[in-house]
Amino acid sequence: MEPRLTAALGVASGPERRTVLQLLPALHVGGVERGTIDVAVALQAAGWKAVVASAGGPMVAELERAGAVHVTLPLDRKNPLTIHGNAKRLAEVIDRYDVDIVHARSRAPAWAGWLASRSTGRHFMTTFHGTHSNGNWAKRRYNAIMARGERVIAISHFIAEHAYGIYGVPPERIRIIPRGIDFRRFDPYAVTGERMIQVASQWRLPDGVPIVMLPGRFSRWKGHEVLIDAIALLGDRELVCVLVGATEERDAYRAELEARILEKGLGGRVQMVPNCRDMPAAYMLADVVVAPSTEPEAFGRVPVEAQAMGRPVIATDHGGARETVITGETGLLVPPGDAPALAAAIADALDLTMAERKYLGERAIAHVRANFDLSQMCAETLAVYSEVLGIGAAGERSIAA
Repeated sequence: MEPRLTAALGVASGPERRTVLQLLPALHVGGVERGTIDVAVALQAAGWKAVVASAGGPMVAELERAGAVHVTLPLDRKNPLTIHGNAKRLAEVIDRYDVDIVHARSRAPAWAGWLASRSTGRHFMTTFHGTHSNGNWAKRRYNAIMARGERVIAISHFIAEHAYGIYGVPPERIRIIPRGIDFRRFDPYAVTGERMIQVASQWRLPDGVPIVMLPGRFSRWKGHEVLIDAIALLGDRELVCVLVGATEERDAYRAELEARILEKGLGGRVQMVPNCRDMPAAYMLADVVVAPSTEPEAFGRVPVEAQAMGRPVIATDHGGARETVITGETGLLVPPGDAPALAAAIADALDLTMAERKYLGERAIAHVRANFDLSQMCAETLAVYSEVLGIGAAGERSIAA
């Protein structure tokens, strides 16, 4: 067992064994989902019991392989009647598994979890994974459930300041725990040529042509349009731009992107591919990885994963990227929505010499390994659980630190 996980929990097994119930909308691909499973695995490894409730999804199998329990509930629904129904069901789950802590990671599940924890007298805590729209009173009230935890985990200093400034969470209740990367998986020296060839073949990438890659959900704020415009500004420069994360369904946003690609005369130079099951190999194919989000990322896993693989990274100069990318040393930051600046940064990254790429890659790998380690994230999260239950000293970062 990881020594710092045992130390974080204080008690690992026997009659004092405790149970944590994590709540999220569903278990599809994403940062919230990845973090939930990582913590569940750490809980099981440390001798506690991990229970997760969600509407289900392809990642349930991975969760259950780790020995955790998954309970399927419609926690992805925002209807008030459904939320109250979920609260009653969660109260039954709490009693059935003798849950000690309810840990909510999203708003609709948090409302149900808060009601259930109040009715059963259990501890309630939250993780702020994003800023959420807060333009009117109703939205702020809906979002404010994330501020009601006995402890509120913020996944970056940016989010900690948001929780404090917008929702008035007292600094003493905030714990800053950045997302962590599994360096056993995201290790450039562990990726074989065969794995890279397999991904390149699936995507039909041409040999010897520089690859510009944007991995991420096909959401407007992820900046796909900015990147397409930037590629157009690079003129006839030889490259292929790969947008990773397309769904099989051709929705309205994807249709808009396809039209924009044709309008800019980029057919064949910009291609959309589905989520990749072997992202480490995909990153190794990239000459530059771009994360051009037009809205601030709460944390942003892509720049961290890409740096862990030693790839040149270009991200937007706001939100969590300011904490994960050291501009000029481990990557570049550009203004949000600025296609000319992004085009210039891509050109600079593609023009790096082999020696410069090696130096940048080494700095990037050292940076993320020192600051965004998965075992550290899990240990700090488990320390918060112990703190809430009063069974151990927490070693996590607070907003006042």
